[in-house]
Amino acid sequence: MGGGSRMLVDTCALSAQLGPDCPVEKKYAVSPAELVPLVELTRGGHRECLHFGALAVVDHRGAVLAHAGDPHWSGFTRSTLKVLQALPLLQSGAAQALGLSSAELALLCASHNGEPMHVQVAESILAKADLDYRVLRCGCHVPGLYTLLDKAPPDGLQYDERHHNCSGKHAGFVALCAHHGWPLADYTESAHPLQQAVLRDVARAVGMAPADMPMGIDGCSAPNYAMPLSRLAYGYARLATGAKDSEFGDSFALLGEAMTAHPDLVSGTGRNDAAFMRAGRGDWISKIGADGVQVLASKSRGQALAVKISDGNKAALFAATIAALAQLGWMDADQAAELDAWRGADILNARGLRVGARSACFNLQGRAA
Repeated sequence: MGGGSRMLVDTCALSAQLGPDCPVEKKYAVSPAELVPLVELTRGGHRECLHFGALAVVDHRGAVLAHAGDPHWSGFTRSTLKVLQALPLLQSGAAQALGLSSAELALLCASHNGEPMHVQVAESILAKADLDYRVLRCGCHVPGLYTLLDKAPPDGLQYDERHHNCSGKHAGFVALCAHHGWPLADYTESAHPLQQAVLRDVARAVGMAPADMPMGIDGCSAPNYAMPLSRLAYGYARLATGAKDSEFGDSFALLGEAMTAHPDLVSGTGRNDAAFMRAGRGDWISKIGADGVQVLASKSRGQALAVKISDGNKAALFAATIAALAQLGWMDADQAAELDAWRGADILNARGLRVGARSACFNLQGRAA
């Protein structure tokens, strides 16, 4: 890929917005200068796969401190947005009026496994709002404890909306609706007062105009927004400052503390967000999103990094995040050892033989310690 060559990214998710007179190829082509090689796989000493992406490191004032590729590359935030989608519940005082606990606040931000601990906390949120799980409009799927960990579900497994990985976010949504007396039947519609409040607070948190954030529908049927990586990282850097933030300080403090205090509720057994936050020893706020997005913020630094792997590969995403943490100097030797398994350096076959290697192949431009 040299010269004027170009590649396509995220066209399927956005094609419905283009209209018949604007081909996808023209509107969503990006150059290799915007998405750069972040992770490579080798087999027999020969490169087999190359994962492109971009990365931005931003401080709580919005300054880009380091990057790989275009730090302003724009894409959907997916589940990394959940902590910001919870802001109206806290800003309105509804969370406080309902007496939501730290564990319940953590589940608002979760992409969880649908384990009993997650279901119980979702039920608790709903009970405090005097609601039943049947009002949730997230749909249902086989719990992530099985699908995400490649485990066969037991015969006769029963599951419902409470087991959906977004049930905490949706429980918070309907709790806010109940608090304000808003209708529940259409709370996922973009014109609903709930979603308008979410859009308002998300836009403020990332420093953008609502009209500048393209909307799409997430896997759980709620609106989701696209934005530059630098803006997503900025929102998390502000979150990391907690009570020091002049606009959302109290809410950010409660949400950030809840996530780091209850990492297993934010994701679950065998999941990366729990592993990263445990390794962060209370300093790191980590959140993954579908299709190759991850954000990790440092409370002590008031900084955050946002990563996008263009093909959505999770193993490459984790490897890129760990490499960025190492290059930034955010990890000590013990933390690096604790996260080594998530780096996925060795590629093993079904017999456990090492057949290849995975490694980061980027250097951050401008490093912020």
